[in-house]
Amino acid sequence: MLSSESAKTVTATLPAVSGAIGEITALFYEKLFTARPELLRDLFNRGNQANGSQRQALAASIAAFASHLVARPDSRPDTMLARIAHKHASLGVREDQYPIVREHLFAAIAEVLGDAVTDEVVRAWDEVYWLMAHALVAIEKRLSAEAGVQDGKVWRPYRVAGRIQETDEVATFLLQPADGAPVPPSRPGQYVSVQVQLPDGARQIRQYSLSGQPDGGLQISVKRVAAGRRAGAPSKDPAGEVSGHLHAHVHGGEILYVSPPFGDVVLSEDGAGPLLFASAGIGCTPMIGMLSHLVAEGSRRRIITAHADRSPVTHPFRTDLRRLTDKLPHATAELWYEEGLQDGEGLRDGEGLRRDRDEAEQGTAEAVTVRTGLMDLTQLAIPAGTTAYLCGPVPFMKAARTQLLASGVPAAQIHYEVFGPDLGLD
Repeated sequence: MLSSESAKTVTATLPAVSGAIGEITALFYEKLFTARPELLRDLFNRGNQANGSQRQALAASIAAFASHLVARPDSRPDTMLARIAHKHASLGVREDQYPIVREHLFAAIAEVLGDAVTDEVVRAWDEVYWLMAHALVAIEKRLSAEAGVQDGKVWRPYRVAGRIQETDEVATFLLQPADGAPVPPSRPGQYVSVQVQLPDGARQIRQYSLSGQPDGGLQISVKRVAAGRRAGAPSKDPAGEVSGHLHAHVHGGEILYVSPPFGDVVLSEDGAGPLLFASAGIGCTPMIGMLSHLVAEGSRRRIITAHADRSPVTHPFRTDLRRLTDKLPHATAELWYEEGLQDGEGLRDGEGLRRDRDEAEQGTAEAVTVRTGLMDLTQLAIPAGTTAYLCGPVPFMKAARTQLLASGVPAAQIHYEVFGPDLGLD
């Protein structure tokens, strides 16, 4: 890995670089997009640039990789690298783009740290950068080859075969290859990238979990992102450009450009141990995909599906969750609604709402339990040997992970998917 001389230099300068990494990455993106505006227009998520989350994720990944190299020189952080590589592969990132990033990143480092950036420091951090870049390129090439694509050419036209309005905020889009060829294989829990052309000409890309795989097609479910909210709290986030476009303009028959499925947080195909799926809001999409797969396989595993939402009205796939749970002989669903079960809520399955309320009040529910308030996984009897999958807002996943650890689930058995730049749960 790192040469001994570079390891000493990186160890000595890591506190200074880490302390300034936020300023460095902000300046890096400014320089990059000034020189290459097409990257912001057609590759990077403009929303994540506006709210700063992409800068935080880049800073965290660089600092984490360098720290790992000096602390554990005989290994590398493969989990972190795999997660980044899957996202890069799904976006069509190319090997020839890494030197461009290196040029503007090191210009930003030199400008922020000034005279402290000696030739020795540049050589050491250059070694760090290329170790990380070459590792990512190797993984991305392998992933692309497995998906049958090369040189970043990931886009394939799909026709929108149908649309289902799950809730006021969530719509499901059924996609079929426009060329009539078979859909690529996928694993439960994976996502695809979707590229759309916006009114200003930008071709923005977003990634959406597969919420199912109907015959001859793919299925994604998209939440319309409103401005100024993140995880239910006020923020500086702009309205979702791509989600807003899909909700407003895509109703059936349109062409969308879609990547093959990628993603490292997938349902393990081996073993018969217990499973727990914990989600909040639109984080239920990969979980519904996993449950659908388990039903198709005739699974007899012990399965707990835990979901948190504002209310039954805002809960996507609520009816599907009950249907799939009923088909799995050893599955239960645990629901938490912040606003509780109120009379007169206009669900499409109003009978189901009354049934949930009656079961919750009378204590007769066997497969589905409904609670009011925030999710608390410590209330559940979690079997030994459980593997857990989490998806939802990062604060929710941090709380769920803490509860699972307190319930005896080992950290290595807790997997999570982040919708957006991965800032980690630790």
